[in-house]
Amino acid sequence: MRTHKELAPGVKLSAALYHFRESLFLLPALVVVGGLVAVEVAAAIDERIGTDRHVPATVDMNSNAATWLLSTVAGATITTAGVVFSLTVVSLQLASSQFSPRVMRSFIRDRLSQVVVGLLVGTFVYSVLALRHINAESAAPAPKITVTVTVVLTVTTVLLIIAHLNRLAHRLQVGEVVRSISGEGEEVLHALLRAGAHERPADDVPAEADADSTYVVPADRAGWVTQAPARLILRAVPPGTTVRLETRTGAFIHEGEALVTLWPAPHEPERVLRRLSATVEVADTRTMQQDVDFALRQLVDVGLRALSPAVNDPTTAVEASLRVGGLLRHVLVSDLPPEKVHGPEERVLLRPYSLRHDEYIQHGFDQLRQASPSQPHVVAALLRILRMLIQHVTDAGRPEHVPALRRQMRLLLEAVDEQPGLHPEDRERLRAIARDTTDPADHENPVSQSGDPQ
Repeated sequence: MRTHKELAPGVKLSAALYHFRESLFLLPALVVVGGLVAVEVAAAIDERIGTDRHVPATVDMNSNAATWLLSTVAGATITTAGVVFSLTVVSLQLASSQFSPRVMRSFIRDRLSQVVVGLLVGTFVYSVLALRHINAESAAPAPKITVTVTVVLTVTTVLLIIAHLNRLAHRLQVGEVVRSISGEGEEVLHALLRAGAHERPADDVPAEADADSTYVVPADRAGWVTQAPARLILRAVPPGTTVRLETRTGAFIHEGEALVTLWPAPHEPERVLRRLSATVEVADTRTMQQDVDFALRQLVDVGLRALSPAVNDPTTAVEASLRVGGLLRHVLVSDLPPEKVHGPEERVLLRPYSLRHDEYIQHGFDQLRQASPSQPHVVAALLRILRMLIQHVTDAGRPEHVPALRRQMRLLLEAVDEQPGLHPEDRERLRAIARDTTDPADHENPVSQSGDPQ
């Protein structure tokens, strides 16, 4: 199994930063280390200035009181840390059961939660270690800087706990969950577009050679493809080589399956094998490092869970659908990275399996469309979102996306027509919404409550 140490430096750094962001351990561990350093620095300063010297803006108390204070703070913070851990686990369970298991990552990667956990444990460690520098049986003045830092850490921790509880309550609201997912998807899209802006599309691609002249690099483990940077792949092959990526970011690949194919076959295949394998990261879980489609997947999952008979929450499905439409507004007017990339010294990279605009439309609407015909409220929202997107891409000079969007509307209306038990007036109202050309955000909707155009 390949580890991050065997990845190319750029891929390894990107993976490490991403895992640091999504870890409930790494940042709190750094905060605890900061507590270790702070207590020694504070003790060194106290030793230098002495305990009898007056220091402005510091806490002045005797050693007995300081010992009691530090002991109390240590006990309270470690107890509170257990409560915060429990609240975090409960929030993860609620998010997983109410929305989707895939949205848990947005709670885990919350910076405030990580800082609070770290500060609680860090304050505990600081208080315990600070007791070493205080003579508990003496009535002499306590080290001022050490005690003052304890008070500052305690007050800061209490305030951040309150902020954490407030944030946690808001983050469990469905609107905040889908907003967070959609916002991260937009950030990933913009990062991909910035990277794609430096890629030169290839016009003339050398024809694939026969089987004896090609070389296939297999995947050395099963998992999700999370990174496949074009510049590193092109740099890993000899000049004049054409490389075809046989997968895409966000796809699952099995061990031994073709990862890349290149022609002509290299003279040093083992060296090229090692270098190419190091440029594509295959992870145990799907991430959003370079995968905009994963944001759509999470939003669709939230909508599908809301439409399930066990939950039956069409309003949540509408919120998720609106965020799908909002993310697609950015995707459909963007020039996605080219499928054929021309590199230095006549190197060429082919990415035939990269998602294109029509596929993003399918991934965003297919399952919601199939699950919603029994809910006219959700169908109406989907029709308005599709109308909005049609108007948006038309105004942006991207009319080539209109047929795929109209196809979604047609299939949705056909599913509604086949839905048993739906009142004819409801069907006519949905058809009127589909025909209407008014901006869905316009409060003066020309479709009346009865479904007849005014």
